[in-house]
Amino acid sequence: MFKNVAELVEKAESQGISIAEVMIRQEMEISEASREAVRERMGRNLDVMEQSVAKGLAGVKSLSGLTGGDAVLMQQYIAKGKTLSGPFILDAVSKAVATNEVNAAMGMICATPTAGSAGVVPGTLFAVRETLNPTRDQMIDFLFTSGAFGFIVANNASVSGAAGGCQAEVGSATGMAAAALVELGGGTPEQSAHGMAIALKNLLGLVCDPVAGLVEVPCVKRNAMGAAVAMVAADMALAGIKSRIPADEVIEAMYRIGQVMPSALRETARGGLAATPTGKKLERQIFGEKK
Repeated sequence: MFKNVAELVEKAESQGISIAEVMIRQEMEISEASREAVRERMGRNLDVMEQSVAKGLAGVKSLSGLTGGDAVLMQQYIAKGKTLSGPFILDAVSKAVATNEVNAAMGMICATPTAGSAGVVPGTLFAVRETLNPTRDQMIDFLFTSGAFGFIVANNASVSGAAGGCQAEVGSATGMAAAALVELGGGTPEQSAHGMAIALKNLLGLVCDPVAGLVEVPCVKRNAMGAAVAMVAADMALAGIKSRIPADEVIEAMYRIGQVMPSALRETARGGLAATPTGKKLERQIFGEKK
C-alpha cells in the first residue's frame, strides 16, 4: 500500500505500470474483489458523472434560486466562437459547472472527493474526451488515477471544507484532476505528481465560505476555476515544467494551513463571502430573519 505521492510514483515506476494500475491493485487487495468487480464499480461512478454533466448542460435550477443555468450560458458563449480563453478550457469549465448545478438542484452526482467539489474531475474528463478520444477503459483509469491522489490527500491532510477550507475540497479535486489529465495525456507518473503539486499549490489558502450555508455560492464557480487550473497545470507538467515543492510537501502545507485557518472560514458561513452584505441579504431571502 502506498501512503504518499513519493511511494505511489515509486511503485508505478519500479513496476513499469500506470498510477491507475497501482490504485486498481490496491483496491483489489483492500476490498478483496476481482479486477472486473473493481472496474465495474468505478464504471458506475463514470456513468453517474456522465449523466450529471448531461443533465446540467440541459439546464437545471436550484431550489434556493442561487444557482442554475450557467453551464448552458457558457456553452452558448463557446458556440459564438469568440472566446478569450479558448473553447477547450471553457468546455471543461462548463461541464464542471453543470455537475455542481445538478448537485445544488438535489440531483445525483459522484462526490470527487466531495459533493461540493464534484465538478472538477468530470468537467475536465468529459472535456478532453472531445480531443483525446479515450476509450471507456481509459476514462475509468482516469478516475482511478484521480482517486489515487485523492486517497493520499484524505489520509495525509483532509478533503473536508469544515476541517481545512475549500483548499481541501476544490483544491484537492483540482490536484486530482490535473494528475489524471497528465496520465491520460501520456505523461509519466512523475509528471502526474508535478501536475498535482502545481495545481494544488495555486489553491492553497482557499477558504470555505458558503453563502447561506448552501453548497452553491461560491462553490459552483470555484469548481469552474478548479477545472481551468487543472487543465493548465496538466499542460505545464506535460511540457516538462516541474513543481519546485514536491507534491507531498504541498499536501502537508495544505494541512497546516487548514489547521490555522479561522473557523469562520471553514464552512460555518460566518466569514468571507457569506458575511458580506449581499451574502447576508441572500441568506435572509432564503431563510428569513433570524429570531
